[in-house]
Order: sequence, then structure tokens, then C-alpha cells
Amino acid sequence: MSLLVRINLILGATLLLAAIALSYGCRSLLQSNARTEVIREAALMLDSALAIRNYTSAEILPLLQVRMKSEFPPQSVPFYAATQNFLKLREQHPQYAYKEATLNPTNLRDRATDWEADLIQHFRNDANTREITGERDNPTGRSLYLARPIHVDTACLECHSTPSAAPAALVARYGSDNGFGWQPHEVVGASIVSVPLTAATQSADSAFRIIMMWIVTVMVAAMLVVNAVVYLLVVRPVRRIATVADELSVGNTSAGDFPPASGPELTGLARSFNRMRISLEKAMKLAEPT
Repeated sequence: MSLLVRINLILGATLLLAAIALSYGCRSLLQSNARTEVIREAALMLDSALAIRNYTSAEILPLLQVRMKSEFPPQSVPFYAATQNFLKLREQHPQYAYKEATLNPTNLRDRATDWEADLIQHFRNDANTREITGERDNPTGRSLYLARPIHVDTACLECHSTPSAAPAALVARYGSDNGFGWQPHEVVGASIVSVPLTAATQSADSAFRIIMMWIVTVMVAAMLVVNAVVYLLVVRPVRRIATVADELSVGNTSAGDFPPASGPELTGLARSFNRMRISLEKAMKLAEPT
């Protein structure tokens, strides 16, 4: 096996291990960045829902106070306003979802499912938990969810303490069996937004393929450059020295001097062979009969 082949095998194995390590690191980083972007998007949606709730409470509810004496418009409920806004969003983006999931809601549409109830229970058991993130499989693909607890405040108690204290129009619309008995500062639900992961992961995979293509290209170019350098600086000079040495070994003293080579090591080797050649010629002349 020639020296150049051995160098290529060692270099190829080293570059292959480097490519595997780089691919693992790049893929992990890109997937992590994609998940971070999705979480940021989900947090922005939750902040938007909070802004809608606050706007409804501060701007819309006072305008409906007179009307609420005879009827109960659901638009006066901040949670309803936020939910309806995202229902409109789902018409164009069905893979996105938002829900004010509640254990004991007035509107049964907002009742928590089993997995949502588990999140709410986690918030109830640990008051220090402010957010929960996770991943779920949906009919539209894998998605990431972000959940925040819903705490009972003074405004909530106006409608959810007891049926007798709630607006009569609300009780007439939804009944007195659900949505009551809430306690101050109690966690009764969770705001949950689901954002698709498919687009983000596909974008990360596309970027990963491009990066790996460049890495492979650079590594192949590096191997070609190393091969050219090794051949010009090592292999070719050594072959020239070997050719002269072979001629001398069979007694051809007219083979000429060993050719100089680039680099101090091979140049020193050529000089040593030349000195040995001169010494050999002198010894042969002394050994000739007079």
C-alpha cells in the first residue's frame, strides 16, 4: 500500500468522524433553534390573547353594562373575546389552536379535555409553575403547546362565585349548574396555544442539508488539496530519490546526483544520499586493482 493511499485512508477516516460530529451538532442546534422559534411564536399568541382580554375588560365591558341588565352578550366576557379571535385565525390556519380550558366552565365548549386537565392540575399543585411546554401529535401533524394558568380575580367572581350573585341574563343563558363556585386566586384553567412544528422542523432540515452539503464539499476540496501537496512535496521527490538509488544499487554510477527536494527534511536526505554515493565511488576506486 503506497504512502499516498495510507495518507488518504487516515485523512478520510478523520474527516468522516469530523463530519459525523458536525452533522450531529448542527442538527441538534438547528432543531433546538426551530423549537425555540415555535415557543416564541406561541408566547406571542398568548400575549396577544391577554391583550385582547384586557382590552375587552377595559374598553368593551363598560359599553355593555346597560345592555347586560336585560341580556347577557358573550362578547362582554374577556375569555370569549380572546377565543373567538383565534377561532377566526383557525379559518385560515387550521393547524393553530387556542383554548381557555377550564375545569368548571360556564360555556361547556371551554371544558378541559383529559390532557388539558392534567396541565391545569399541575398548575394547581405547584404555584411556582408559570408555564408548561410540550409536544403533541394532532391530526394536522406534530405541534408544540404552551400553557399558562388562569387565576381567579375580582372580575371573575362577579359571574362565577354563586348563581345568585351572577347576572340573571348569564344564568338564563347558560344555567346554574356549571361555572360557579370559583374561589379567589384559585387556578381554574389554563390558556393553551398549540403551534405546528412541521414547518419549523422542515425549515431546519432544509438548512441542515445545505450545511452538510457545504461541509462535504469543503472536506472533499481539503482532501484534494492535501493529496496535491503531499504528492508534490513528498511522494514525487521520494520517487526521484528512489529511482537514483535503484540505479546505484545495480552499479550504475552514471545515474547522476540525487535530486534536491523541497523542505529541509527531504533536502537533507538527498544530501546524505549524495555523500553516500561519493563515498561509495571512492571506495570502489580504491578497491580497483592498480
